[in-house]
Amino acid sequence: MLIELKDVNKTYFGAQPLHVLKGINLSIGRGEFVSIMGASGSGKSTLLNILGILDNYDSGEYRIDGKLIWDLSESKAAEYRNKMIGFIFQSYNLIGFKTAVENVELPLFYQGVSRHRRHELAMEYLDRLGLKEWAGHYPNEMSGGQKQRVAIARALITKPDIILADEPTGALDSKTSVEIMELLKELNEKDNLTIIVVTHESGVANYTNKIIHIKDGVIGEIEENIRHDAMVFGADGSLK
Repeated sequence: MLIELKDVNKTYFGAQPLHVLKGINLSIGRGEFVSIMGASGSGKSTLLNILGILDNYDSGEYRIDGKLIWDLSESKAAEYRNKMIGFIFQSYNLIGFKTAVENVELPLFYQGVSRHRRHELAMEYLDRLGLKEWAGHYPNEMSGGQKQRVAIARALITKPDIILADEPTGALDSKTSVEIMELLKELNEKDNLTIIVVTHESGVANYTNKIIHIKDGVIGEIEENIRHDAMVFGADGSLK
């Protein structure tokens, strides 16, 4: 298994301690296209932060490809994130004063790749995602869908083991949401990429091959082999 969580617990201590994750057991194989679905407060964001090595857990075990991820120094956590995980966020998280190609290059800068090589690779990924002509544009000159494609190119450029997508269609209209989910599906199928989508929308989750439901910090039903060839919209245009 690429990802294994065994009895993972997480509590936030404040005036009133909050036990957010309550003994999470979860396995995700290489090449799976999975969604973690839950309402606000279900624990899915905390689980995402642990999967992305952005937050530690209190007890249990979390392993990526057999490596125990536990109590890492910030520099080691950053090294693991940069090598093993690509992130896609609802708000894109692009740097406003950098062009599309400069944003895509950034993870390779932190890996010490030469300027020429990282520019060459960034252009290849932008071309693949249909954005070659937009390489010199800044985020405020692009549509939401274009910005999300830049973010996907940035996530892919280090060839990570895992792509974590946090509400990747949350800021997009219905048509663009379909395009982004189609793109993620294609990347999963053609590149055998392991993709984990965190969402509260069933229309997004229905695009994946497995839906993991989380409620009150506990993994509930896991649906497999569901339809993932269409997205359904409500009267208000939102994904259902």
